[in-house]
Amino acid sequence: MIDLSVRLGRLSLKNPILVASGTFGYAREMAGAVDFSRLGGVVPKTVTRHPRAGNAPPRTVETPSGMLNAIGLDNDGIEYFIRHHLPYLRTLPTSIIANIAGENEDDFVDMAALLGRETGIAAVELNLSCPNVAGGIDFAIEPEATRRVVQRVRAVCPLPILAKLTPNVTNIVPIARAAVEAGADALSLVNTFVGLALDWRRRRPILGNVTGGLSGPAIKPLALRIVHQVARQLNVPIVGIGGIATVDDAMEFLVAGASAVQMGTVNFYDPTASMRTVDRLPEAVAHLGASSVREIVGTLQT
Repeated sequence: MIDLSVRLGRLSLKNPILVASGTFGYAREMAGAVDFSRLGGVVPKTVTRHPRAGNAPPRTVETPSGMLNAIGLDNDGIEYFIRHHLPYLRTLPTSIIANIAGENEDDFVDMAALLGRETGIAAVELNLSCPNVAGGIDFAIEPEATRRVVQRVRAVCPLPILAKLTPNVTNIVPIARAAVEAGADALSLVNTFVGLALDWRRRRPILGNVTGGLSGPAIKPLALRIVHQVARQLNVPIVGIGGIATVDDAMEFLVAGASAVQMGTVNFYDPTASMRTVDRLPEAVAHLGASSVREIVGTLQT
């Protein structure tokens, strides 16, 4: 028997396969295709303090080996999430990691305090790095801003905290270190890369927001490099994100230093991929001569 359980600081998961925020709705949308009990956890769509209409369409466009999105955090706000989505999420047989984004530091603090008083939430992921919202990315491009948000949230919220960081910086390590020193239980690495798609015939951008966040297989080598880079320098659990679609992808991130992974863009074209990855994980771990996922984390030989 292979032990698939993992720990992300104070957060325990039955296996390391999660589904990423923004790609799985609020889980209800996937109920007909996914057996939630087989997943390590679900990260619902990002919630903000107040309702947001999101960015002007078009909001998504396919690119070679990936996609650009500029949804703009379209949602009905934290109070609606607590009243209408959380009751359903509480019923699911897996860990729920709420994802929140603020336009300012106080938004993060207020929302985290509200969620900390609710039942049925295993952890909170701080979206410090959405590239499609004015102000949102600012929190994860400077260490002290990241430190302040995480520290203030930790002070008001008893739940485990995951800090989701942006790759759109010169050196992510000082920012990751600030999040850890401020009390983050784990780091989610990484959010999308800022990109541009255009129609040269019309000489116009395709997305209504002009730029968007690049995700999918195209970013996997870049995300792997960042996970390995941070894992080498910081002793902190990492959740790897970026182009993960198969058990081989997941194993690459685990060996590179991630303790868990989030599968995102693949949910749009194959919502059963996460279940299939969980099913094939024991065989992959056994292939390395290990009896648990924890034994293979960060074992890359260079």
